[in-house]
Amino acid sequence: MAAMSAVAPVITKTPVVTTGKVANTNSMMVWQPHGNKFFETFSFLPPLSDQEIARQVQYLLNNGWTPCIEFESADKAYADGHGWSNLDSSINACYYDNRYWVMWKLPMYGCTNPEEVLQEIRACTSSFPECFIRVAGFDNIKQVQCSSFLAHRPSNDRSFAPVNGRQVGTGGGGGGGGGGGGGW
Repeated sequence: MAAMSAVAPVITKTPVVTTGKVANTNSMMVWQPHGNKFFETFSFLPPLSDQEIARQVQYLLNNGWTPCIEFESADKAYADGHGWSNLDSSINACYYDNRYWVMWKLPMYGCTNPEEVLQEIRACTSSFPECFIRVAGFDNIKQVQCSSFLAHRPSNDRSFAPVNGRQVGTGGGGGGGGGGGGGW
């Protein structure tokens, strides 16, 4: 009986750690559901400079990944439909209609310096200035692509918009895409 009459211990709430941003309505965004294209990693950023691209390439090299440069025309670079076959690839494993880009030369096996990759990006941009160009990092052991990012956007591309232009209620247009440019 003594156990039943004992008072339950009072548990005090631990204060919640906050950055103060919860109260800031500007930190919460509702993304535009239409015309809001994104490519690869860092697509929300403005075009990357040579130095920023070199740092990303160094990251690939530090992880033992092989850099590979790929390019594609604007009409095929972003796969927002079901391709020429009209087959819904979201429900079909291993079907990648319109997902592959053209490879610039061979993967850069043995590359040890980001400047080598920057030189190839410049050459690709010179040959195909109105194409999107990306750098992918492949793991030769796992046989998978581990990372990729845009290194160049065509001058006539209008799909990039700053983050505040991709959300509802900010007056900005749709868009997305981002990354890459480098000024070549």
